[in-house]
Amino acid sequence: MEEQHHHEHHEHHGHHHHHHVVADNGQMRKVLWASIILNLLFVGIEAGVGLWQNSLSLLSDAGHNLSDVFSLALVVVGLHLVKVHSNERYTYGYKKSTILISLANALLLLVAVGVIMAESVHKLREPSAIDGTVVSWTAGVGILINGLTTLLLMRGQKGDLNIRGAFLHMAADTLVSIGVVISGIVIKRTGWFIIDPIVSLVIAVVILVSTWELLRDSMRLALDGVPEGIEVDEVAETMRGVDHVSDVHHLHVWAISTTENALTAHVVVDDEHEASAVRKALKEALHEQGIHHATIEIEGENDCCDKEC
Repeated sequence: MEEQHHHEHHEHHGHHHHHHVVADNGQMRKVLWASIILNLLFVGIEAGVGLWQNSLSLLSDAGHNLSDVFSLALVVVGLHLVKVHSNERYTYGYKKSTILISLANALLLLVAVGVIMAESVHKLREPSAIDGTVVSWTAGVGILINGLTTLLLMRGQKGDLNIRGAFLHMAADTLVSIGVVISGIVIKRTGWFIIDPIVSLVIAVVILVSTWELLRDSMRLALDGVPEGIEVDEVAETMRGVDHVSDVHHLHVWAISTTENALTAHVVVDDEHEASAVRKALKEALHEQGIHHATIEIEGENDCCDKEC
């Protein structure tokens, strides 16, 4: 009876949490769709001007922006997959796909950096003549659109690795556009066409630094590593601090998706009659630490035949 009551409490709690995620999810989807439409429009304008002016920097930036549209679309797919219910084959649903998308995003950024660097090195050898004014004005529109998208994504990027990936894409793009505006102005004033590839190389390095973190975090989550911001020792200490808990072992923490964490643990109690209350207290304490799905096996002090006990 006690066990059933506990289960009902947990169901209610879990449902409440899920509702909150979905509410945020809908808001974020609108932001992402707006970003995709804005950026697609800009890609069209930039590619058109690039072809008209024969400007390689605008064309390569348009290509880079198109990769961003693709990455934003991936994030939308990820937000949709999180909502797909679990089934017999996928008992967690498709939540893990958000981590794979985040990894794909990081790899996409690395490819973009490689392309920019290769292009820049080629242009350092053979700088081409371009109209600085046209380049600056076009990139100026890019600053507006990318900057706006970056601001829209800023709120969601703290809690979700995927949104952070999209945020980094757009922030990097804003930097690219600022760099292109500056190079356009300098080219207009001085006629130094070599400024164009130099600015591109600096931008590539900036993107590389921000991408490295995203790649590292995505890889860790893909390998079921402990999510950023959670310390296993602290979690164990918190659990041991709960009344009637005498020990905790077989503790595992991993990410189900880019926003949800799970834990399994064996907990030794000094009074098995308190098992239900202990489990409830543990789940509440873990929820505070950002762990939403906790599976806890309660053991009496004489039950454990494990070497770790």
